[in-house]
Amino acid sequence: MRGTPYPTLGELLRRARATVAARPGALRLRAVGTSRAGRPLWLLSAGHGPRHILTVAGAHANEPVGGVTSLSLAERFAREPALLQESGCTWNFLLCLDPDGASLAGRWLTGLPGEGLPGEGRPGEGRAAAEASPTLRGYYRRFYRPAFAAQPEFPPVTSDPRPVMPESEALVRLIDELRPVVQFSLHGVEVGGSFLQLTRAVPGAAAAYRRIAADLGIPLEHRPFDGMGWLAESPGVLVLPDSGPTEERDPSGFTSQATWLYAMRHGTVSAVVEAPFWSVAGVSDPRPVAEPRREVAEASEILLGRAKQLEAVVGELGPRAPETPEEIAHFTAARELMDIGPGVVDTWNSAELATTVGNAVSLGVAARRIPLRAAAMMRQALGGAPALDTLVEAWARELASTFDARWVPVTDQTELQIRTMLALARALV
Repeated sequence: MRGTPYPTLGELLRRARATVAARPGALRLRAVGTSRAGRPLWLLSAGHGPRHILTVAGAHANEPVGGVTSLSLAERFAREPALLQESGCTWNFLLCLDPDGASLAGRWLTGLPGEGLPGEGRPGEGRAAAEASPTLRGYYRRFYRPAFAAQPEFPPVTSDPRPVMPESEALVRLIDELRPVVQFSLHGVEVGGSFLQLTRAVPGAAAAYRRIAADLGIPLEHRPFDGMGWLAESPGVLVLPDSGPTEERDPSGFTSQATWLYAMRHGTVSAVVEAPFWSVAGVSDPRPVAEPRREVAEASEILLGRAKQLEAVVGELGPRAPETPEEIAHFTAARELMDIGPGVVDTWNSAELATTVGNAVSLGVAARRIPLRAAAMMRQALGGAPALDTLVEAWARELASTFDARWVPVTDQTELQIRTMLALARALV
């Protein structure tokens, strides 16, 4: 798999069915719900123990690594059943929580290699490696990530009048049915480093995670700012404090109860494992910066300036309403990202950010990633307008070159998540 993109959702399901058929009894596959569009939500289970572990993949449509990780580990359990028998557990893998989103986002997986940009290869492997790997340009040309309220891992709080999505309801039912000892949520970040979020401190977890990332040569985010209210136990590891948030609020203002927080009512420890697609070594730099406020100001200027630039380009295209359901989905998500800039900047200014070089690098990536995502989806919503195509290509090229973004082989991404899950399962079961 080295140097190749991820399998599509259809390919992942065909491989799961073939594996189950080849090893009857070792693995089981069942539908545990349906999506808004009627697509089944498939649960792959290994082992027969009375205690349960749950892995959730595909919670975000643009993050396909979790499905590959899940299937790879399930296949290993089928080959080596003793791995689960000694723990007395059944390990359950929800292969894709958002199949509707994945069906739109997965179009970039069919792009041909050979679109390499400077800085997108593996270290020391030169142009040939860059051309054999997926590229940021190819990734963003077909990018899709739903609007915040359409992400099923984040059902709305009870006071929100919006109905809960069927995918969210299916996951909550599954959590209540299994009452898992540990729930893993597998995620991927386009550009940056890896990090781990835990809803409870697990002795030895941080040290094990650092060793795993170091063995694979994957940088850790020195202080991830995704979990603003979470404690930084060590570089790359965030732990929910005892008095931590019970709800998640995103920059659009949408407030939800994340399903990994919901599981805590059963005594479950939830672990969110992030693997980078393109790594940036600078995010792990622990050196302090001289003027953190200046770093935040510069990142804010980039974010707001590019949002304004994108707004101008869209305005010059003239009125054109999206027509198809796909165009509407892309437009809604893009419009939301174009509007959240001021809220994001307010959050950055209200927290102690950019105190290290690594955190300043992470902010710089985020400041470019948000408008790039918006431009990429607006391009598709408006029929691939050349002006937007030019913008997406230029911003993708600049993101790759500015931070020396290096493609992480899919095997390394999945190994990071597999080893982390096994280490945490051993500590908790």
